[in-house]
Amino acid sequence: MSRVSPTAGGARPGTGFRRRHRATWSLVAAAGLAVGGAVPAVAATTPDHGTRTPTVVNPGFEADGTGVAAPLGWSTSGTSTASYSELGGRSGSYRLSHWSPNAYRVDTYQTVTDIAPGDYTLGVWIRSSGGDVSNEISLTGCGGDSASTAVPVVSDGNWLHIVTSAHVTRHQCTINLATDAAAGDWTNYDDVTFTPGYASLPIRGGDVSSLYRGEQDGGVYYTASGKQENALDILGDAGMNYVRLRVWVNPQDGFNDEAQLLALSRQARRYHMPILLDLHYSDTWADPGHQTTPAAWASDDYAQLQTDVYNYSKQVVSDMVAQGTAPAMVQVGNEINCGMLWPIGYCSDFTQLAGLLKSGIAGVEAAAPHARIALHNAASSDLATLEWWYSTAIADGVPFDVIALSYYDYWHGRLDVIQNDLDALAAEYGKPLMLAETAYPWTMDNADSTSNSVNAADTTLDAGYPATPAGQAANFRDVLSVVQAVPDGLGLGAFYWEPTWTAVPGNGWDPTDPASGDGWENQAMFDFNDVALPVIADYAPR
Repeated sequence: MSRVSPTAGGARPGTGFRRRHRATWSLVAAAGLAVGGAVPAVAATTPDHGTRTPTVVNPGFEADGTGVAAPLGWSTSGTSTASYSELGGRSGSYRLSHWSPNAYRVDTYQTVTDIAPGDYTLGVWIRSSGGDVSNEISLTGCGGDSASTAVPVVSDGNWLHIVTSAHVTRHQCTINLATDAAAGDWTNYDDVTFTPGYASLPIRGGDVSSLYRGEQDGGVYYTASGKQENALDILGDAGMNYVRLRVWVNPQDGFNDEAQLLALSRQARRYHMPILLDLHYSDTWADPGHQTTPAAWASDDYAQLQTDVYNYSKQVVSDMVAQGTAPAMVQVGNEINCGMLWPIGYCSDFTQLAGLLKSGIAGVEAAAPHARIALHNAASSDLATLEWWYSTAIADGVPFDVIALSYYDYWHGRLDVIQNDLDALAAEYGKPLMLAETAYPWTMDNADSTSNSVNAADTTLDAGYPATPAGQAANFRDVLSVVQAVPDGLGLGAFYWEPTWTAVPGNGWDPTDPASGDGWENQAMFDFNDVALPVIADYAPR
């Protein structure tokens, strides 16, 4: 990630770990996500045998035509006139809609019976205008805890798939499609599924690369109740379970150098959080528009650059291993849509780029053979470009485990766009996917002298997610829901980019200018008084 807007096999996942929440850790461990583990198709408890396969009656609302408040198989409570079937289905002719010219509360529900105990996942395709008091799909009365997922804002005519999972012990479970809405707010539902298996979200991470420097410069953090605590303590208690840390080769001011990486790695270790190491192979920001070769390597030819990349990767990872903070996953390159180490590693010569990537991967594996390897692109408005990139890397023999993308709603398109990309990549390659970066503003105000990267003058936000604390929380929540819904359990999770990068003098974005600000404080998870924002609740286990 740069402060500038980005331009546009077998699977081996990373580790998921949750501090102080053993129930969640047991779920992650059961999913096989410890270092060296394998991702199952779905993290599931196999149901008992002897009862029928669960069936949703009239899942596409096709049985009754239009205007029916309680379609066949479904019941309605609350404002029954606000629930009805109508033309305009996703896959068939009809859909269920919730709408009223007056404020309303309605629940359209169906109880699935005679099912074996075990884990089950509800899937629903939705569209919604947003603005509701509450709007969610849920599973209730299953014998264990109820499970729910909020309905995202999808008002552009496209459909979005969301899921929620629950453990069934009572041989029945109720599907609820519930809306508490203001007058005129609407939601569409279609193609409901109820299937065995658990749609987990093992990685709920944060990139805290600037944290150590911010703390050294006097940065502090407070809980929502005003208690001063370590930032990782606050975020870990909320549910953050993985950290991402970048490293630059020889930055002018030491910002993000290896010494800071090692210090932050030790702090992450104290909070039992696994590490995603982000190797930029630069002295400064690397992203789709900037991939500057480190000054120390600038005169090296291709063969020597391969050696540089191998030795550097091996050294950094070896140093982490030696201090007991081995990375669980490593990105070889950052947002490398058009290569790295320009001009030699430019994407126009993918064979040379592949050679550099293979050198970096070999260096990582020489030091930490069990670390998972991620290849990271910024999301593209063109799925074909992403498919070309990963297909070419595979054809050139680049070994990797995880597809990683950056996704920023205001730069890369609405949620249905990234869902289409993730689902298509999962189907094409069968590899786990994650969002290595995502963020959203809680305000458009500025707390320092540096203009924010996302500001009202040149950024158009998604209308469904205003730049407010609630809008920020809703956006991150819904991004996580999109990743959770990737088919076959291939959605690993997401890392919020720089939740702790608040406006602290000296902790700026530019390694050549000590007076620079960070340009990102309006997207941190702490407000201008350093108090935790509501968005941290999105880290809660799913």
